[in-house]
Amino acid sequence: MRGSLMQRRFTFLAGLVLFCVLGGGLSSAEERTVSGSAARMWGQLISGAATLRLPTGFLKVMPADFVRFEFDDLRAYAAEYHPGEHRMVLNRTLSFHAAGREVRPLTTMTPKELEVLYHELFHAYMDYLESKEDGGALPGAEQGLIAFAREMQVCRYREVFITPVVQRSYETEIRYLSDAEAWEALNETWAVFVGWAVWNQLEIEKKGGRSMAESPQLSGEWVARFRRAIETGELRGYYVPQDADERRVTQKRFLAGKSQISLEESRRLMKQVLGLPEKIIGVAEKTAGRIKNISAGNPCPGVAS
Repeated sequence: MRGSLMQRRFTFLAGLVLFCVLGGGLSSAEERTVSGSAARMWGQLISGAATLRLPTGFLKVMPADFVRFEFDDLRAYAAEYHPGEHRMVLNRTLSFHAAGREVRPLTTMTPKELEVLYHELFHAYMDYLESKEDGGALPGAEQGLIAFAREMQVCRYREVFITPVVQRSYETEIRYLSDAEAWEALNETWAVFVGWAVWNQLEIEKKGGRSMAESPQLSGEWVARFRRAIETGELRGYYVPQDADERRVTQKRFLAGKSQISLEESRRLMKQVLGLPEKIIGVAEKTAGRIKNISAGNPCPGVAS
């Protein structure tokens, strides 16, 4: 979830910049300590992900001190990421000993907790790509992904179907979104898919007792779940309306199944973010391509895959 400022929070800053609460900067020694702590925690996070056979490639693209981790006693939502500030707010239960200082070892988290964490980590990744978008400092794959995202923002997420009443998903309306709304809708849709993919991988591998990538049976189960998610319109995001009058009615507008993730978008994320083997991606693409309510191939004219 991408969000706004929190109020009271228990904070551990493993971030790009750490400011003193009372003003004034950190000494060189303090900066080195903070940088070392960030690198240590980020390294432990990636190591834990690797142990669980979860995606790590996109995490390694970000500098260890890019994300500022904060913890709070959250009630209304599970987590929140603040783009631009590079700030991730997690529930205190996701911190070590619930002390609000460091992220818990990933190997102690439940599949649902890891789904939430990966949802926010993906937001951080997109935030990082956006921060480097115009400087020419991104590797080719990342530059390609942010360019692809901008294409999707314009040709796929500027005009969307929403469900005005969440409980009545069969009722839809067309909305024309601003650039900011379209970008948020894309980011949330992609993050939903990444979190969904991680949760299902963990569940399948827990049941099967081995790596999904090494078992046609387990990878087939993941593909079957992917197909069901597409058929039910599960892989869709939301946006926060910019119009103040509309926000008085609802804080979020959820996309309808017609505007869920496209086949080309999911394929890109399977390859570049999830790091799935080409064989699994090919089967998933072929299976989902038979479904009527998902865009097959390029969802926008003229966009290269």
